[in-house]
Formats: sequence, structure tokens, C-alpha cells
Amino acid sequence: MATGTSPPQPPPESAGTPHYHGHRERLRERFRSAGPDALSDYELLELALFAALPRRDTKPLAKALLKTFGSFAEVIHAPETRLGEVEGVGEASITQIKLLAAAATRIAKGPLKQRPLLSSWNDVIDYCRTSMAFADKEQFRILFLDKRNQLITDEVQQTGTVDHTPVYPREVVKRALELSSTAIILVHNHPSGDPTPSQADIQMTKAIVDIAAPLGISVHDHIIVGRNGHASLKGMRLI
Repeated sequence: MATGTSPPQPPPESAGTPHYHGHRERLRERFRSAGPDALSDYELLELALFAALPRRDTKPLAKALLKTFGSFAEVIHAPETRLGEVEGVGEASITQIKLLAAAATRIAKGPLKQRPLLSSWNDVIDYCRTSMAFADKEQFRILFLDKRNQLITDEVQQTGTVDHTPVYPREVVKRALELSSTAIILVHNHPSGDPTPSQADIQMTKAIVDIAAPLGISVHDHIIVGRNGHASLKGMRLI
């Protein structure tokens, strides 16, 4: 019969560091050394959830969120009530996810304040899509410009249902006058994902143009955004 001392056995997981701690450090190191492009969507999302869930493996939750909503962008822009319906998502996780959405919108808006909007049209589209394309209800937003076509401010004027937002042309023009704006860009989203303008969209835009023009306010465009792209009424020669 063989004698001797058996090799030491590692302590059970419950007595030591949880298995996911080593995974967290490896994921952080890969993010730092190789950059975000080296991480898949679920890995980037689980990394973002580390702070909200310091004592839990976030990989299953990240995968569940992506399975539920479809993409990284749709996760971070999902309504809080729907996020809360995913098992394991609490207030801390929702706050962390919404922080990602706020950061994305803030970054997209940054270039709009630095130069005339008409010379940075791609930045305008990026901002509109980031801030509105994945919303579950229609929003009607206005970008108010000064005489140099620089952004004064942008405001969500109305929030409606999944397929309709009430818009009052005289209220739009009234707000432009209050801000001493000489030009505006109208923006709204289609939660269906299809940015094709409806007949009601076209008629509403023309009504705003008709009221604004005699007062010296130009309507540069009406942009419709959705998950599947965007449409420009001016580009389509509809205004």
C-alpha cells in the first residue's frame, strides 16, 4: 500500500473567492489592453454591470438582456419598466444601464455645439438616432438654431404613443420666437423602426413651414429616425 502525503486540495469555492472574480479581472485587462472592439456586446454589457452587481456573475444577466431587447443600443435605451421585468435587474442595474444611455447621448450632442449644424449633418443624424431611435413611444423634438445655424438648444416638445404624437404648429413657432431662433430642425422617431414619413408627418411639417416662413423662421428639415435608419423630408423633396 502506498504511503505519503496527498497534495493539498484547493479550498471549496464557498470558502474562497467566487469564480467570477478572476473572470472580471481578465475581462477588465482585455478591455484595457485590446480596447472595446475586442469585446462582444454581451462582454461590454457585463463589464458595465460590474459596479452595479459587485457580488454576482454578470455574464448571464448581460446575455439575458441582449436576448430580450436584441442589441446593445436597444438594451441601454429600453424603458426602465421593461428593464425591470428582466429577472435579476434591480434599481442599481437600471441606473448603470441608463448611465450608458445618458453618456452616449451627451457624447453625440457635443459636436453640435461647436459648429454650424448644416456643416456637420452627419453629427446631427448621429445625435438624433442616439437620443430617439430606440424609444418605445413617439417623441417630437426640435433643434432651435440661431442666425449662424448654431444650436441654441434642443427640446422634446411632445411625447405620444407608439404610433402618434400630437404636434401643434403654432406652439412650435411660438417657442422659436421665445428663443429668438431663426431656424429649426424638426425630429421625431418611429418606434416601429421604419422611418418612412406618413402623410400626417408631411402635412404637419408643411403646416409648420407655412406659419414659420412669414415670421422669418426657416424649417431646415424634418428628420424621422428609427432602428432601421432615418428619413429626411427635405432630402425626399417633401418640403
